[in-house]
Amino acid sequence: MTGEVKIRVETSFQDISKESWDGLSGAARGQPGGLYNPFISHAYLSSLEESGSATADTGWLGQHLLMEDRNGGLEGGLICYLKNHSQGEYVFDHGWADALERAGGRYYPKLQCSVPFTPATGPRLLHAAHADTAMVRNSLAAGLQELCRRHNVSSAHVTFLPPEEVSTFERAGFLHRTDQQFHFLNEGYGSHNDFLETLTSRKRKALKKERRAALEHGISIDWLTGKDLTENVWDQFFAFYMDTGSRKWGRPYLTRAFYSLIGERMADDILLVMARRNGKYIAGAINFIGSDALYGRHWGAIEDHPFLHFEVCYHQAIDFAISKGLKRVEAGAQGEHKLARGYLPATTHSAHFIAHPGLKRAVADYLERERQDVEQMSDILAEHSPFRKGGRQDMDD
Repeated sequence: MTGEVKIRVETSFQDISKESWDGLSGAARGQPGGLYNPFISHAYLSSLEESGSATADTGWLGQHLLMEDRNGGLEGGLICYLKNHSQGEYVFDHGWADALERAGGRYYPKLQCSVPFTPATGPRLLHAAHADTAMVRNSLAAGLQELCRRHNVSSAHVTFLPPEEVSTFERAGFLHRTDQQFHFLNEGYGSHNDFLETLTSRKRKALKKERRAALEHGISIDWLTGKDLTENVWDQFFAFYMDTGSRKWGRPYLTRAFYSLIGERMADDILLVMARRNGKYIAGAINFIGSDALYGRHWGAIEDHPFLHFEVCYHQAIDFAISKGLKRVEAGAQGEHKLARGYLPATTHSAHFIAHPGLKRAVADYLERERQDVEQMSDILAEHSPFRKGGRQDMDD
């Protein structure tokens, strides 16, 4: 209990009211002053669960924290899972697990507060518009620690949280970790050519050549969204996902049913970039559309063509973001190759509660050095961006 509110745990989004959940910060479009993040919507999270993609059977047992007032109204929420592995997270803690288990401890199960299989920054300490934001955030962070103690687990991990939530977790005794992604920032470009004009001449020529080469052999590109996302289209895209995912991960995370569910529930929030050759689709990438950002997730292909991956995943995403006035493109985890294509280093954040004192001390020391390394690497990479020296709008070459 915290004042006149209470925190309870819910294991399934089927038992959480869609209307109430989508009233929390960032979980739906049209909220006053809110930025919609499709991955924390009830539609997305419930689809992961109902499709069999993120369930207890796959190692994702829901332990979602709900803060309610005395009348049962939802004041805040924290997406959380009890896990017996570290797959599908994109913030790697395998070394921590090995260290604790070599010392005779038990790392799994653990608590993971993130959107399964989704390395995209978004709100984690969700709150209702009328709620006291600081109170809700502090209470949820404390509630997560209490959940750790109740389950007697080694740790709790809150990944891809926004910078403004970091201090709440640090005050609660969590350790701060940083990492790096690459994002495209739309500086109000009117067209893709406007963007290209901000690059050095050498990089500009290279990208134009790359894009031409990607579409050789009669390849064309389609943007599919809304009613375009038929079951036949999903069948084709799923074949791409399975082919590429099986080679990349061994076992793809998402089921075919997941795509049908999101196609039914959030089609207007989805962009499929599909490559066509000889009258059939041969490759595609799925993106999700937020209020100010395009989020690239994964791609697949059944034919290999030079530069097609870059065209479908990165160049087309920039084209779409510019055409729709979106402020940025987040193209997923890792990938220094994105730098040459106009994506700049962006720091990501996570918070970690470690119950074992010895492991906590070791991890804290490691994270301090890692944060310095991430900052230095970001500075180095930024110096090698394709943009003209002296700022993007500096047209001296």
